[in-house]
Parts: sequence; structure tokens; C-alpha cells
Amino acid sequence: MERRKFLKTSLAAGAAATMLNPTVLFAAKQPKVRLGFIGVGLRGRDHLELCLQRDDVDIIAIADPDSNSALEAQALIAKYGRKRAIEFTKGDEDFLNLLKREDIDAVIIASPWEWHIPQAIAAVKAGKMPAVEVCGANDLQECWDIVDAVEETRVPLYMMENVCYRRDVMAVLNMARQGLFGELLHLQGGYQHDLREVKFNDGKQPYGKGVEFGEKGFSEAKWRTNHSVKRNGELYPTHGLGPVATMLDVNRGNRLTALSSVATKARGLHKYIVAQAGPDHPNAKVNFKLGDIVTTSIQTANGETIVLSHDTSSPRPYSLNFRVQGTNGLWMDDMNSIYIQGKSPRAHVWEKDEAYMKAYDHALWKKYENQAEGAGHGGMDFFVINSFIESIKRKEPFAMDVYDLATWYAITPLSETSIAEGGSLQQIPDFTRGKWLNRKPIFALDELGY
Repeated sequence: MERRKFLKTSLAAGAAATMLNPTVLFAAKQPKVRLGFIGVGLRGRDHLELCLQRDDVDIIAIADPDSNSALEAQALIAKYGRKRAIEFTKGDEDFLNLLKREDIDAVIIASPWEWHIPQAIAAVKAGKMPAVEVCGANDLQECWDIVDAVEETRVPLYMMENVCYRRDVMAVLNMARQGLFGELLHLQGGYQHDLREVKFNDGKQPYGKGVEFGEKGFSEAKWRTNHSVKRNGELYPTHGLGPVATMLDVNRGNRLTALSSVATKARGLHKYIVAQAGPDHPNAKVNFKLGDIVTTSIQTANGETIVLSHDTSSPRPYSLNFRVQGTNGLWMDDMNSIYIQGKSPRAHVWEKDEAYMKAYDHALWKKYENQAEGAGHGGMDFFVINSFIESIKRKEPFAMDVYDLATWYAITPLSETSIAEGGSLQQIPDFTRGKWLNRKPIFALDELGY
């Protein structure tokens, strides 16, 4: 079924769904959280392995139209001596049959971007708590659709932004909360990651390096590169925005109000294809719409500004480009540097941030450092899974919820419109419908990470 048609159908079908109370979605006497996985490609299997390492989780079922991904997932489950998961691999819609099972409490959604919100809506309509991977929305309406679905069913949703748990980011969060920077003024973040080299499968050289995408692509190259062909905007906002949003208490005493985006010309992907495969390769004729560097400026209700950078088609080192600046000084991620007026040894001169990172190391990292060792992305993947599972078990609110997902996802379609209109100012909806004024910050304020 075509994604947009599916979304329309699922919304209509759930209009009269029974109101569910999240406090009864998980029984206290139940010893383990029973999980289903929707999408078990490379990212889905990262989450699967972390869950397999826990004795408070049962893996009940997996859904993925790619039978090879399902095969890899089953091998991973067998490696940990767990019972084989029930498979749902008969096309794009088979995950709906997974959601019909009564022995599943929650699902982890790590499918291609365009399916995140339709699958999350179907999950809450079925009474399953979804943990949803990062991306940007396909359009603004689906952000409202997922908010409406969660509010209607009262089934909570968890936003899986792992960078919020990066060790240095959490230390800087501590610094900000303890007033080291003074009153916050300006923050930056982004996704600056050279993604030009994709992998492909030509039937002779599986998973070889090359310039193929789509049907010949491997893993996310099958679908992710197509977004660069068709779209021009901030396509991957949450890694840069999520961490600074927690520092600014967005949706909990503050909110994002407006944005403006601009993009450079598109050159990097074409140049790379020509260099690797020559000007006669079919993909050298593709007209990529995504500008090589997209810059988005965001305003907040409390008077701070945020700048996001999206840069995935240029030769460059990896960087999330964080900057946190207040009335007393600032921290710069790329330089691993900090300057605090009246505290730094020399006026107007950077100092390295190493001592500050130790002094302000977050209590969560001190407590779970050993468990996080070896987990993906420097250990932060452990925290995003741990927070999800522990919050379910203790019936506590999720650290990052549907309002965060909708707000952060919305940056993508709003940036597309802004760029198409020459950098026009776009109003960012208040997905909380005014609740941000009284909602209190909860992220990383206790041992669960919420």
C-alpha cells in the first residue's frame, strides 16, 4: 500500500478507538517488557542487540519486508540464546499483523523515514507504546496526526534521540542548568557527516562500495538517497536540535516559534559520482535537489536563537557542530573548547574543556558507565534504550515524548517551504496546544534518564 494512502486509512480506522490509560498498558506483576521490532535493518538490529542483553525484555516478534534483514535479526537472537521471534515479512503492511498480537507491550520503530509516523500511529491505535527513531517529517500534517493519535488514545510515545545522551552533551547540559554560561542566548547544532559513499549489491559484489542507490542500494541507501533527489531542506534535524532543545526546556516552559532556511547549490553528490564512476554512469545524470549545505535559523518564545546545519554531501570530518553560548561564556564542540568570563585563565582566550567535562559529568553516566561500555555511538545508545524500558516498567513519563517528536520532525517540511520561498519565515506550530507553559522539564533529572 502506498504510504500516504495507508496513513489516511489508518487515521480513519482509529477515529473511534477506545481511550487507553498508559498506567495500565504494562502490568506491574509482569516481569518483562514484551517488545516487537518494526524494521530490523542495521539500525534496528543495533537496538535489538541492546535489548537482547537485558534480562527484563522479551523479544516477541519482528516485522520487516526485507527477508534478509529478518534473517540477520533471527541470527542475532539465536546468538543470545533467545527464543526465535515471530516474523512478519510479507510486504510493507505486514507490521499491522504484529500490532494485532496481545503479547506485545511496546514496539521499536527503526524503518525508513517515510514510515515512522504511519507506523507509530498504527501502534498507538493498537495500544502498543512506540519508540520511534529519528528523522524529519514528510509533511507538516503528519506531525499533527501523530500528536492527535497519542492524545486520542493516551498511549505514550518515546522519541529516540540518542545524541541527547552523549556524554559531553550531558555534561554541558549540567553546565547550563547550573548557570555556568549565565543566561543562554544562542545555540547551534547540526548533522555534518559525509554520506556520499553508499553501498550497493549488483548481484556479483554484495555490499561493495560504489555510487548506487535505490534498488541496488544496501540498507538505507535503498531509500535515504532518494530524499536527496526529491527534497531540499533540513532533512535530518533531530541530532542537532534535540540536545539544545533540552537545554532550552523546549515544550516545557519554552517553545520554538519560527524558522528561516537557506540552501547552497547541489554539487557534491554529482561530483562524487562522476569521480567514482565517470560521467556516463546513469546516476551522473540524476538531478539532486538537496543543497549541499542547508542552514536553518530558529527563534524561541524565550528569546534565544538556534542555528542548525545539514551537510552530508561534502568532503568533511564528522561533526554535530554544537555551540552553547550565554551571557557568561560559551562552549564549542568542534574545538573541544570553552570560555567562561572571570573563570577562564586568560581573557579572550579559549581553554580546553577536559576539566569541565570531568567536573560536570552527568550522574547518569557515572552510574551506568560500565553498562554503556560497548554500546553504539560511544555508549549513548544504551541510555536511549534504558530510559525507554525503565520508564515502561516504572510507569513513568518518557524523557522525550510525542510533542518533542512532532516539533523536531516539523523542522524538515517547514525548512523545505522556507527554501522554496527564498528563505521566508515559517511559523512553527505549538504542538502542545499551550501546555508548554506549565509542563516542567524532566529530561535527565533522575536515574531513568527522563
